[in-house]
Amino acid sequence: MQWRSWDLNLKVRLFGELITHTFFWMYFPFMALLFSDSFGKDVAGILLMIPPLLGIFSNLFAGYLADRIGRKPTMLISLFVSSSMFALFAFSWSPWIDYLAFIGIGVAGSLYWPASSAMVADLTTEEDRRVVFATFYTAMNIGVVAGPVLGSFFFVHYRTELLIACMIIEFLFAITVLFLIKETLPAHTREEKAKEGFSIKEQFRSYVVIFRDKVFALYTLAGVFVAIAFMQLDLYMALYVKENVMQQPLLSWGDWSFQVGGTSAFGWLMGLNGLLVVLFTLPVTNWFQHWSDRNSLVASSVLYGFGMFMMAFTSNIWLLFGCMVILTLGELIRTPVAQSFVSKYAPEDARGQYMGASSLQFSIGRFIAPLTIGFSAWMPPVGVFGIILGVSLLSACVYMYMFRLIPANQES
Repeated sequence: MQWRSWDLNLKVRLFGELITHTFFWMYFPFMALLFSDSFGKDVAGILLMIPPLLGIFSNLFAGYLADRIGRKPTMLISLFVSSSMFALFAFSWSPWIDYLAFIGIGVAGSLYWPASSAMVADLTTEEDRRVVFATFYTAMNIGVVAGPVLGSFFFVHYRTELLIACMIIEFLFAITVLFLIKETLPAHTREEKAKEGFSIKEQFRSYVVIFRDKVFALYTLAGVFVAIAFMQLDLYMALYVKENVMQQPLLSWGDWSFQVGGTSAFGWLMGLNGLLVVLFTLPVTNWFQHWSDRNSLVASSVLYGFGMFMMAFTSNIWLLFGCMVILTLGELIRTPVAQSFVSKYAPEDARGQYMGASSLQFSIGRFIAPLTIGFSAWMPPVGVFGIILGVSLLSACVYMYMFRLIPANQES
């Protein structure tokens, strides 16, 4: 599917999400460090578990809204709330206000993604979805290239100005969505859902039905395990690099050298991750196009786990770059496959809810993931990274079992 033939909805959102994610990654990777400095490691580890817990309910509610009032209104609610929370964060007078604003931004993000993913699925065919999702993933991760590197300077020295910029960007994107994006939820579905009215009880029942589907429940469970590992990029890995990677030459020429260490080293590692995502998401998607969903998801979990685990044995920046290449390959194999799997598995009239339910794996994973920060207070790095490897391998095992329950002629 050529980009020029894309629906206007997809083109507008592609550019909008590219810009918003660039600013997102200028502040987000440093939140664990900010709260660790403000509240201490133990308290920060507990506090960072709260936003994902709220995100669980936000994801479910967002899927419910996306299938009833539509994709566009749900996205607009998210963007306007996010803009307001950035304003609160920018003019905060207390670390606790920072934390409340951070929670609000997280809840707003949880509202956005089920509707966004459902809209992509609405506008694409099954054979095109992997490539379209991969393109969106590439665009969103362009911000990961420059974001952490820029953020290591702007977040430290110009945090208020950066957060004000984030507020303005979110607001402008909301206005763009309001005037240029068209609703993609079929009118007849919206009318039928409107007749049902809003019911928390009915919402709960619909999700109970979804999770009684054993295949989907196992898919979500496996996703929770791998999400715990994925989330360590801006949690334990950030802390490990800050505490263990001392100032060292990244590049040198004669008497001249460019030194990195601590927070700056973390920024460069995240920048490499983003650069690899930008350059190789589409090529990797094409290279693994003919791999089954099963093999892709299993290989992704294994590669990511081992890439993260090997970091425990070095503080050399170039060896850490090598570990980052391995785990990023796992990330690139997984993402478009995971998104397209849910799109084709979900019934059309419940696509938003399935997307919301699928997002639970990241919300639950992010809820559990900060425990590694607490573990690091009394475990050596190899122990914490060993736990990360363990949950990655466990996810691979669950995926293998899940696909045994799917008839061979339905696998792809």
